[in-house]
Amino acid sequence: MAGDDAMGRPSWLRRRLARLGERSLLAVPSNTTRRDLETPSPEYGGKGRHPTRPWQSVVAWSQALDDAAWWRIDVRDGSKGPLVVEGVKRRVVSRTHRRQPGDEALLTVIRYRDRDQDEVVKVDYALSNTVPETSLDELARVAKAEHRIEACLQRSMSAAGLADYEGRNGTGWQQHQTLSLLATWFLERETQRRKKMDTGNDGPADSPRHRGDLTRGV
Repeated sequence: MAGDDAMGRPSWLRRRLARLGERSLLAVPSNTTRRDLETPSPEYGGKGRHPTRPWQSVVAWSQALDDAAWWRIDVRDGSKGPLVVEGVKRRVVSRTHRRQPGDEALLTVIRYRDRDQDEVVKVDYALSNTVPETSLDELARVAKAEHRIEACLQRSMSAAGLADYEGRNGTGWQQHQTLSLLATWFLERETQRRKKMDTGNDGPADSPRHRGDLTRGV
């Protein structure tokens, strides 16, 4: 499942989803702190406690990366051509709201450039409980699916009455939501079907073939 930072911000929610066996990729704020598990630990000087990897915000870490660390990913075809992003992933340990080390996670950072590919215009950060072997292509595809789901819900509210619920109990709410989402699914499928349809296959409403069907057997 994918979600915005309202879901990814609470560490307890990410942990609960992992315990339920739910694979998730949830956005987190840019000030989220984590420890990089793929960098060597600081050398021990021989006295006192062994040093640990430092905590660092995801935005500071990603901005310090060399350009060679970023991979270009062709996510899908968009309305204005292929949707190409740049991404990087890293095994990390995030910090809980109590400033304690949390569970191991896979940090995914995806950045978007302008049409001329000159400047970075947007950066998204997400934590996932998936296995480290998961490809960056798959992580980017799931991250972009979250935005498409949001667009679908917006269409459901504007065209299928998702937000126009006036019932008084939970059962009525569930029925209303189900019917609205089904109507949205139908609209999406019809939109895709019309885009792929060959208009040359549509004959006139009063075609000779149609009239022949009506007079058959007369």
